[in-house]
Amino acid sequence: MSEQPVLQTPRLVLRPFTTADASIVQRLAGAAEIADTTLNIPHPYEDGMAEEWIATHGPGWENQTLANYAITSPTEGVIGAVGLQITIKHRRAELGYWVGQSYWGQGYATEASGALLALGFTQLDLFRIQATHLVRNPSSGQVMQKLGMRAEGVRRGYFLKNGQFEDVASFAVLREDWLAASGR
Repeated sequence: MSEQPVLQTPRLVLRPFTTADASIVQRLAGAAEIADTTLNIPHPYEDGMAEEWIATHGPGWENQTLANYAITSPTEGVIGAVGLQITIKHRRAELGYWVGQSYWGQGYATEASGALLALGFTQLDLFRIQATHLVRNPSSGQVMQKLGMRAEGVRRGYFLKNGQFEDVASFAVLREDWLAASGR
């Protein structure tokens, strides 16, 4: 596969992570508030975890299973992450994102995720992009709705997180719906 492209939006640059980003990833993703509102981020976020995570990105891009990006702002540097976990056999991907707490409520997750949908549907030839969020985190669901994703249901008690069973809401958008909505 070709080199992972850098993506630009009106306010952001999405670029591959480098090992130099590990300390900021650990600091931002390591906040208890981030871990609490996501499915896969641990707390505490221990030394070495960010480096291990970043090390998976290049091979994942090469074997067409991952498209992970640092969300960067020209003034702030790395402010979060957005990615696709790809199942190429079925031409689908799972969208995931997080933004540092001090950047919440500014539309960064929606803007960055929109760029990933465009990448997925126009360059990676995906047919479906799906995402889930903890029901108790409705802000994440609002991002999905703004992206044109449709609600597909709630899975009750689907994840065990911090000793509690969590309900998750599922959303998805198909290529044809995204193309029609984006005017492409």
